Amino acid sequence: MSRGSTGQWDAGDVLNPSVIRQGDAYYNFFSGYDGKTWHTGLAVSGDGVTWRKEGKILSPDPGTWEGGAIAANGSAIADQSGILYYYQAGDERVQIGLARSRNGHQWSRNGAPVLTTGPYESWDERGVADPYVIRAGRGYYMYYLGMDRARRQRLGVAMSDDGVSWYKLRSNPILELGEYAAFDENGLGEPAVWASRGYYWMLYAGRDHVEMRRLGLARSRDGVRWEKLPTVIAGGEAWDSKVICDPTVIASGDRVTVWFGGGDAARPDQNIDGQIGLGNLTTEPQP
Repeated sequence: MSRGSTGQWDAGDVLNPSVIRQGDAYYNFFSGYDGKTWHTGLAVSGDGVTWRKEGKILSPDPGTWEGGAIAANGSAIADQSGILYYYQAGDERVQIGLARSRNGHQWSRNGAPVLTTGPYESWDERGVADPYVIRAGRGYYMYYLGMDRARRQRLGVAMSDDGVSWYKLRSNPILELGEYAAFDENGLGEPAVWASRGYYWMLYAGRDHVEMRRLGLARSRDGVRWEKLPTVIAGGEAWDSKVICDPTVIASGDRVTVWFGGGDAARPDQNIDGQIGLGNLTTEPQP
């Protein structure tokens, strides 16, 4: 999926796909940047490859906690009530909100954020972002980025029985920064989680010292205690040569379809010439 034409709401970057199946179609809730503000849009596809953009579905509300900079970088999940979309918003202190829809086109906001920043001197005191929500038994897990006052960005998890009221685990953060010279030494973010072969698996974006982003792989038996694996995935084309990020997955057996963001400019946020790509990942048997 490419950026919009000059002057359109997604002309700057198109990133952060969140893909779900709705009947015979794929719905992609993606983030678009117009040079000033991040919005969420909807695209629809019959095969997951060729997409038709339907336009913006969510923009920040400056009169609320959301501020005016972003209502995007979200995660969609469908349940019996319709579609739940968790997104990040806020100017000085980013938090995570919830919007609901029956059809993917008309949305109602929850009001207050559903996941807020942590207390003084906590690991997520300065921001919570990049939500990725999955079903876990009868409840939900939310994997997210947390930022502390030193601006370190690591990954944590929260749990919920109803998808609205969340509690964070005391064991957070669940993934730490990489060692010196590692691909994720400067920050972690943008997790995507699924279950296969008796494990939970996670693709996540890591930032190095020059702000190149690549994807790492981790696994867990319980979705809470994680180990990093040696797999590192870099962009292989000119358009994603400096950044590969924002994975979203649909797993079917050992086959995992991955939609991801990519760019040719190494920056930690926007103006990376962002576009959306597609790949496949196979989870091999593990010892």
